[in-house]
Amino acid sequence: MSLEVNKVAAAVLTAGIAFMVTGLIGDLIVHPRKLETSALATPAAAQPAAAAAPAAPTLEPISPLLAAANADAGRALASRLCASCHNFVQGGPNGVGPNLYGIVGKGHAQVAGFNYSAANRALADKPWDFEALNAFIARPSAAMPGTRMAFAGVSNPAQRADLIAFLRTLSPNPVPLP
Repeated sequence: MSLEVNKVAAAVLTAGIAFMVTGLIGDLIVHPRKLETSALATPAAAQPAAAAAPAAPTLEPISPLLAAANADAGRALASRLCASCHNFVQGGPNGVGPNLYGIVGKGHAQVAGFNYSAANRALADKPWDFEALNAFIARPSAAMPGTRMAFAGVSNPAQRADLIAFLRTLSPNPVPLP
């Protein structure tokens, strides 16, 4: 049995040495030279006129979608996407993110006891209206550069409307729909 193990080990070592010697001989025979420029790059003259940088996709207004939004679907979406970091109960504790009870119409960075990012604190005089929530839920990092919220966002406008409709219900006096 041990003789077979020795044969396998000798074969592996012999193959490794053979590959190493072949590589050394190849390096001695062939002298590759580095290209001064990339072979894949095209000269500037051959490139078509550069188009302006594509504009960031515009976000469609959420107000028209809110009339048909489903707050129950928003509740389900919030429990699936948001509840791991946020609390939705009046007087409930903050989690990784602030408690979102009563967030619609409230100013940015207003939940007591939560350590907001500087980007969010800079907007403290602006309310979380429907369009601000829409932009933030769509892509937090684009709506508020510098936010600490590590969430990719919700791309579907109908789902964002449902989520905002749910957040609107989290208040004794919900903000009127537009």
